[in-house]
Amino acid sequence: MSELDLATIVERLDQLVQMRMTEGGTPGLVIALTDRDGLLHAAAYGFANAERREPMTTGHLLETGSIGKSFTAIAILQLHEEGRIDLHAPIRDYLPWFEVKSPYDLPTIHHALAHTSGMIYGTDFAPDARAEVWAMRDIPVGSPPGAYFHYSNVAYKALGLVLEHLEGKPYAEVIRERVLDPLGMDETVATVTHATRRRMAQPYGPFYDDRPGHPSHGFVPETWLETDTGDGCLASSIVDLATYLRMYLNRGQGANGRALSEAAFDLMTQQVVKYGGDDDSAHYGYGIVTSELNDSTVVHHTGGMVGYISAMVGDLNAGVGAVAMINGPGSPRGIAWHALELLQAAYHRRPLPDAPAPRDPARVENATDYAGTFQSPDGDTTLTLRADGTRLVLEHAGSQVTLEVRGKDSFYVPHEDFALHLLAFTRSDEGVVTEAAHGANWYINNRYAGETAFDYPAEWDAYPGHYRSHNPWFSNSRVVLRKGSLSLVYPSGHEEPLVPLPDGSFRLGTDEQSPERFRFDAIVDGVALRMHHSGETYYRFFTP
Repeated sequence: MSELDLATIVERLDQLVQMRMTEGGTPGLVIALTDRDGLLHAAAYGFANAERREPMTTGHLLETGSIGKSFTAIAILQLHEEGRIDLHAPIRDYLPWFEVKSPYDLPTIHHALAHTSGMIYGTDFAPDARAEVWAMRDIPVGSPPGAYFHYSNVAYKALGLVLEHLEGKPYAEVIRERVLDPLGMDETVATVTHATRRRMAQPYGPFYDDRPGHPSHGFVPETWLETDTGDGCLASSIVDLATYLRMYLNRGQGANGRALSEAAFDLMTQQVVKYGGDDDSAHYGYGIVTSELNDSTVVHHTGGMVGYISAMVGDLNAGVGAVAMINGPGSPRGIAWHALELLQAAYHRRPLPDAPAPRDPARVENATDYAGTFQSPDGDTTLTLRADGTRLVLEHAGSQVTLEVRGKDSFYVPHEDFALHLLAFTRSDEGVVTEAAHGANWYINNRYAGETAFDYPAEWDAYPGHYRSHNPWFSNSRVVLRKGSLSLVYPSGHEEPLVPLPDGSFRLGTDEQSPERFRFDAIVDGVALRMHHSGETYYRFFTP
């Protein structure tokens, strides 16, 4: 790659980063580009500490989140090649107290590595990994091991404990000796503790934690956490994270030796199970995802922590890649992937791709689809929307409120009366918009031809409300009752149905294989005081 190509790539990335940070309300970002031979570029933007106006640098540590799962997988594969772990043996062979509530065979190391164990996602309800893994004996799995992909942090916590059990030392020492030292990653810590805090960028989160975010809200410092679990507990400089990516580009070879043999590398990057999402080529292996991009195989993973988000992507054919991390709201994923496309084009001597366009959340190409009058079935409340070119405008309380796109048929309404939920629309089988929903409120237009009254068990009236815990990972959510069905609404505004099961509990989502379970109890004065989610307990809160 010529110096001219690299200079042009860096210039374009600078513009993209500044644009996306402004759009996302992101305090700070770091990015690095690498090829097989070494670091090509590293840069920092914004603030490591916004209150002190401390600039972000490439030397600051940021938490890498679930990218850490691949570190766990590497150590497991090393023990496998040493003859100390059978990948297809049950986890309990190496963690004797491990149990799951299941009518099926016990999950194996392989199942845990590939997220096919049938175990829950996990809520991080306990600061010690053993407590959350122990709780699996009381939490049903959703499917037979190997049958279904369901991302499970708990499964990787179990793998971290397997490493500690077999090695007789803390997870941090295992990862330092088996991964960080061979790769020369001297600016990475394998667990986040108070001892590392002064080296780290301050984590930030949205000003409001209970509603769809908006850049205008600003951000606030996030809760500080110590963590040592195998599902992701590392903090790294962006240069060190690029060093880690370079290991993949060299098929397991690091600066001070191999982290993975050729055979182990093939095992790690195998296509075990379809990853899901819009990319049909994406498959999960062991702690890493592989996809196809521009006729090349790429490895990638993202990570999310309390106040940090990371992204890593590398082209195994061209031997180029990018890593990016932020310390607050926003997303580094699109930036890292565009950086990879620029590097691919330069490597193959193709014209560099155009930069992504600035995001205009108020631009609604099909605004006329949603225009019209929607009424609540009782006729007491009316929503009036009109299309103004590519703008969708809500007429409310004497104001003209321009809606902002947040997803397919869902919109952010910048008005205090709509602050807690997104406004979402539903289409008929013919693709015509016929319904609108905002929280528990439901509206229909004159094209709606369905039922307007719904039967449901009387006890469900006790369940809607706002529930909280002191867990900074999953601090709160709301339950709404609409059209005779219950749904869980996340702070982001995304919602999923709560599907009733014969035992009185609810499954989260329409997928019958999902292991995520909810139940409600402690009914006082006609309302449930507690909501239990797969091991975590949330308590009814006084806010709506």
